[in-house]
Amino acid sequence: MRRLTASIALALLALCTGCGAASAMTIEQIVSPSGIHAWLVREHAVPLVALNYSFHGGSTQDDPLKAGTAHLTADMLDEGAGDLDSKAYHQRLEDHAIELSFQVGRDYFRGSMRTLNEHRDEAFGLLGLALTKPHFDADALERVRGQELSELRRETTNPNDLASRQWWSAAFPDHPYGRESRGTLESMARITADDLRDYVRRVFARNDLVISIVGDIDADTAGKLIDRAFGALPAKNDLKPVAAAKPSNLGRRIVIDVNVPQAVVTFGGEGIARHDPDFMAGYIVNHILGGGSFSSRLYREVREKRGLAYGVSDQLVWFRRAAVVLGGTATRADRAADALKVIEQEIKRMADSGPTQGELDEAKAFLKGSYALSLDTSSKIAAQLTQIQIDDLGVDYIQRRNGLIDAITIADAKRVAKRLYGGGLLVTVAGRPKGLTSGTE
Repeated sequence: MRRLTASIALALLALCTGCGAASAMTIEQIVSPSGIHAWLVREHAVPLVALNYSFHGGSTQDDPLKAGTAHLTADMLDEGAGDLDSKAYHQRLEDHAIELSFQVGRDYFRGSMRTLNEHRDEAFGLLGLALTKPHFDADALERVRGQELSELRRETTNPNDLASRQWWSAAFPDHPYGRESRGTLESMARITADDLRDYVRRVFARNDLVISIVGDIDADTAGKLIDRAFGALPAKNDLKPVAAAKPSNLGRRIVIDVNVPQAVVTFGGEGIARHDPDFMAGYIVNHILGGGSFSSRLYREVREKRGLAYGVSDQLVWFRRAAVVLGGTATRADRAADALKVIEQEIKRMADSGPTQGELDEAKAFLKGSYALSLDTSSKIAAQLTQIQIDDLGVDYIQRRNGLIDAITIADAKRVAKRLYGGGLLVTVAGRPKGLTSGTE
């Protein structure tokens, strides 16, 4: 009960902190005593600190025969470190109500932490142990591996996972982006503790390290805590190069036979890089077509007018070496062909004619007004600051963002719509869709 009460209190404090910081945010660029750079937002209303950070080098650094190494590393970091075994490490986290998590993407290894000020030394110290002195003990490794294998087995019959995995492997064959971060049943079984240690050695380093801190803390104290967690890391990483890539097999449809009542559809094509001058126009156009809102064209045509699916959306996804536009839906197997036909028609209509001025105006208003929702807690603010740094958008991006949106004209939107949606789609369908087979357009 004490731990539950502490967790609830921590969540409430995070919400209060985020609301204040989002309404009047000043971002400081600080440097720790050892020379590590970070962004800091001070919020003194409540005694809470939220940390978000990333290392360049995610699942792209996995050996192709041992895909899932980065993911397994993330799951193992809190299973004992320094002089603490797994049980003792978790006990320290729980006793001090410290929230610690690790995530792996294709390009980055990311982590986050929340702690009350009274426990911040302990929190940053525990994080430092996990990053620099993880155990990777045999018993813990086999227990965690068993959990991962169990989840991977479930995914072999899950149409959402099957459609997604097939899309990425077909879009990026023989490229690290084509591999799922979680690996496979075969590759997960091959990974050893030495592989995890090698990943940590090559990826966890001070160069390419991005750090964001939000909370009741000053720059000097933040700098000292940064060094407590990250100061003992090597100066430079040792990453494998990743080649630039574009999605392949556009114009192809792949059907994966799985005996389920629904059919899951994944569709996508070439996107727009984050630093491309057309990115903001593409971001707005994508929102109009299927960016997740109830007002998007795909939602209106597929769900509201025809009742073919509960939801449908698409999004821009960008990496360091590739960019895609990716969407999906799920529907009854006997209606999958109808749903896909409507999706393809709407994508073609957007490519041919672009949005209307009214749609553009509404999208701009929504995207400007809703951005605050990504800054309504201290943890969300820290995560946003980390992403802004990863994308190299500048410390003033939050202030400039509305102006960038307002600058997009209807001519820009129409031109970029054709660029974004005129190049064809790769479609994968998992299930037994009536009237759909593998083939090319």
